[in-house]
Amino acid sequence: MLKLISLEIRKNKLKTLLTGAAIVNLVILAFMIMVIFVDQNESEPSFASYTDMFEGVFVFIKAAYIIFASVIISKLVIDEYKNNTITLLFMYPISRKKLMTAKILIVFAFTFIAIIVSDIVVGAILIGFNSFVELIPGELSLPMITSELIKLGANAFYAAGIALIPLYFGMKKKSVPATIVSAVLVTSLISGGFDQARLGNLAAVSISLGLLGAGIAYMAIRNIDHKDIA
Repeated sequence: MLKLISLEIRKNKLKTLLTGAAIVNLVILAFMIMVIFVDQNESEPSFASYTDMFEGVFVFIKAAYIIFASVIISKLVIDEYKNNTITLLFMYPISRKKLMTAKILIVFAFTFIAIIVSDIVVGAILIGFNSFVELIPGELSLPMITSELIKLGANAFYAAGIALIPLYFGMKKKSVPATIVSAVLVTSLISGGFDQARLGNLAAVSISLGLLGAGIAYMAIRNIDHKDIA
């Protein structure tokens, strides 16, 4: 399976996505710094504590990488069905289910790892930045950092599952735009709102959507042997 995943990464030149991920992180970092400066004279700033800052970073990164994942799904799966190049792949002496599993694992693993790494990197830079400007009140403690890392791991896992939901719409329509638009709608649903009213802050919602994404991936793998390629 690992060799199949490696071949898929090389075939689709997915290493180039690292450049895109770096650009996404720079944009989010720049936006967060701008918000910190703009809010410094507000009576109720957006980031009144480090906890608020961590929450803000995660919301933006989660939304960005769920949409990013839809682009990978489009490249790995939808484009091949749309252009009928999947037919050639299915002629190889490789199980269709293993092939689809490899593609889905790439999307899941990339989203999970990218969210964790990006969140830690952006968060660390903002902490260092705040040590000079001191615009976010409060102090960091080891228990706070540990708690945030545990929460980040769990939330990144759910988000990686949610990122698989657009697979359903893409496979149904054989459409790249449908895949990406559905990802945008999902991120709007879970990231919209204010403070604790945001749906994405509800554990039950995140877990349910994550399981939905896992279910969609399972059905895509299970039905691949009977799926009409044309």
